[in-house]
Amino acid sequence: MKSFKSKAGLVASTAVLALLVGCTSTPEPDTGEVVVTEEILMVETEVESPWPDTSIDLIDPAIEAEIDEIIAKMTLEQKVGQVIQGDNSSATPEDVKTYRLGSILSGGNSGPNGQPYADAETWVETVDAYYQASLDTEGVEIAIPIIWGIDAVHGHNNVIGGTIFPHNIGLGAMRNPELIRDIAAATAVELRVTGHDWTFAPTVAVPRNDRWGRTYEGFAEDPEVVASYSGMIVEGLQGAFESDEFMGADKVISTAKHYVGDGGTTDGVDQGDAAISEEDLAQIHGAGYPPAIEAGLLSVMASFNSWNGSKLHGDRHLLTDVLKDRMGFDGFVVGDWNGHGQVAGCTNTDCPQALLAGLDMYMAPDSWKGLYESTLAYVQDGTIPMERLDDAVRRILRAKLRFGLFDQPSPAARSYAGDDAMLGAPEHRAIARQAVRESLVLLKNEGGVLPIDPSLHVLVAGDGADSISKQSGGWTLTWQGAGLENDLFPNGTSILDGIRATASTVTYSESGTYSDKPDVAVVVFGEDPYAEFQGDRDHLAYDAAGTEELELLRQLQADGIPVVSVFLSGRPMWVNREINASDAFVAAWLPGTEGGGVADLLFAGEDGKARHDFTGTLSYSWPGSPLQTPLNIGDEGYDPLFAYGYGLSYAMPASIGLLDEAGADGLMSSEAEKTFFAGGSLLGEWALEASDSVEIARIDHMAQEDALSVVFSGPGEKSVLLSDGRVRDLQRDANGDIELSMMVRSTLNAPLQIGVECEGEGCSAAVTLDPASFADWQEVRISLSCFAMADLTAITSPFVAQTAGAGRLDISDLRLAEDEDGAETCGS
Repeated sequence: MKSFKSKAGLVASTAVLALLVGCTSTPEPDTGEVVVTEEILMVETEVESPWPDTSIDLIDPAIEAEIDEIIAKMTLEQKVGQVIQGDNSSATPEDVKTYRLGSILSGGNSGPNGQPYADAETWVETVDAYYQASLDTEGVEIAIPIIWGIDAVHGHNNVIGGTIFPHNIGLGAMRNPELIRDIAAATAVELRVTGHDWTFAPTVAVPRNDRWGRTYEGFAEDPEVVASYSGMIVEGLQGAFESDEFMGADKVISTAKHYVGDGGTTDGVDQGDAAISEEDLAQIHGAGYPPAIEAGLLSVMASFNSWNGSKLHGDRHLLTDVLKDRMGFDGFVVGDWNGHGQVAGCTNTDCPQALLAGLDMYMAPDSWKGLYESTLAYVQDGTIPMERLDDAVRRILRAKLRFGLFDQPSPAARSYAGDDAMLGAPEHRAIARQAVRESLVLLKNEGGVLPIDPSLHVLVAGDGADSISKQSGGWTLTWQGAGLENDLFPNGTSILDGIRATASTVTYSESGTYSDKPDVAVVVFGEDPYAEFQGDRDHLAYDAAGTEELELLRQLQADGIPVVSVFLSGRPMWVNREINASDAFVAAWLPGTEGGGVADLLFAGEDGKARHDFTGTLSYSWPGSPLQTPLNIGDEGYDPLFAYGYGLSYAMPASIGLLDEAGADGLMSSEAEKTFFAGGSLLGEWALEASDSVEIARIDHMAQEDALSVVFSGPGEKSVLLSDGRVRDLQRDANGDIELSMMVRSTLNAPLQIGVECEGEGCSAAVTLDPASFADWQEVRISLSCFAMADLTAITSPFVAQTAGAGRLDISDLRLAEDEDGAETCGS
């Protein structure tokens, strides 16, 4: 395999070893001697710990005294309320007052008024209403203000007009900690505009398998880069610890996440198991936490994943012994979205194990009420000791007091509140544009096609050229970030906008057609936006079945037009064919709303010289085949296509030659053609079409928004149909099954039919199911042979659900699968 190279400890601690012995004596004071207690021999000895300690101490005697006074006035119910965080989509201001909740969050799609995002004025009004409710003293001696958390993970990505910075994968390519601090500081100001107190950032994951759908949230595969950034981000968000700027009017509470090992799961499975040693867990995946703690970090988010089978939300060793005791973290630990419910023996509404393990605040978006009630009962019956509850409350209050929450006016009256001028402020946009320039990595530049003479006729093509949504990626206004119109980004520029502002003659055609032959073509394409598990992949081939973009690149080359490819992605991908079909190839990652930063690098100035040179270098190793993962610097037999640290520049050009295009055959057909709905997303071009009186919504099943609810109402036949506008020949798959997970939540008063439709009037076939048999989630397999009455050579919809009744059908993981036993299965 052709490979392109870069151009560029353990801490001793005292531990106690316990050995069972058959004797009993009274314990002696700790003298360092062998001490015999009842059936346990305690031997104090020196061992090596993989976890560092930190020198930071958040304990301020004056604040602790204030906490003592507050806790003394709190009722038990208030204390329990403090450790519960509900989502604004399911908790109201009145709920905050009644249950004395400690915090509200807005999840990825949970903005004001049932919308996933809002303008600044609406955000401030909403946050202020909840805050005012938390201050109501009716029935209590003291009221505790709430803090409002939100995922501002690449700028304030939940408000119209906010500055959207490159995602972390691009920022890692910069290797610029000072600029990272500036980005965080700008984000804090924009959060203050909308009344928010707290962001769930920075993400300090170290992704080690690029199939993971959250790879782009990590700065690098190398923990050194992550460690160099984490403290700087905390400083930018919160201010320098113990300085006058710490928790000033332009600062917010930060959260390091996801603790710990989220980037180290087997096969890169989101929320999976990190089956690794504690040394690797500490030295690789824990590297970002000590610098963040030393910068005065006030909160840490527990991770969904497991470590060697133990869910982090319930792992006392890691949450308490390591994070709090060993590393000296004095802030509070918040959970992730119902993550406590994944702990063995727990449900979303019942989990004392998590609090006992060291979780301080449950993130219970829609389960908060049931969880409040069960947690209160567990404290009352002694399952949760009052000492543990008081410690959790103390940690939360410590952060609130450090933030100055009790001394601040309401969100609507604070500095910057509602100041639209600070959203996408010129100084913030300048920082973002610089970040774009420093994050792009030049993989190929044959024949000096770059930089482009701005006087040339430039053809701009590709579906990413004029889509701020696509260039920004997931976690942009909505959780998944896809399909948003450019007018939702009034302070942003698309890559096309940037090129038009730079070149004198620009022709734009998404499909790449033209009438007057251009001098050069810039084609912008890549991954569609995604977030979390919905971005998990089986391989790293961009599109192993071939793409329209690839055909376009090859056609442009055949026409004698130099081609510059700008590739948008949340991970390194196998794009050998696309690179071969390009004269220049730029890994642009997910650059955010400053598309002009791309043009800054692609085009020369009027003097013909580069206006800016490429300085970005890979913070992830680039694969030489679709299945070459895990692939990390330092691996035995390390042999990437482009090595960690690789990146060309105008000052240091190089030729890469022709790349191997073999290796993708058969990888994509089963994924793209035979999986319709998985992980909460309709794949490819698949879409659901609903008839009148049918409503479709996303719901939680095994994970956040990984299933769909289909609500049938009103009289007459009603249906929902899956289609991508194509006609398919499924005859060769006639021995396969339509496979899905489903349940009927409300009993239908008429049978449910599952079937297919085919080309031609009335061409269809279906099997009839009894809704009463699906009161709980079930795996359903229906053989295609059951639809023999349909023309399987001309299928227009491989899935139709139809009923004349009323009720709700929930669906997850819909696909065409091989028949496991060869038996005809018609509706079981």
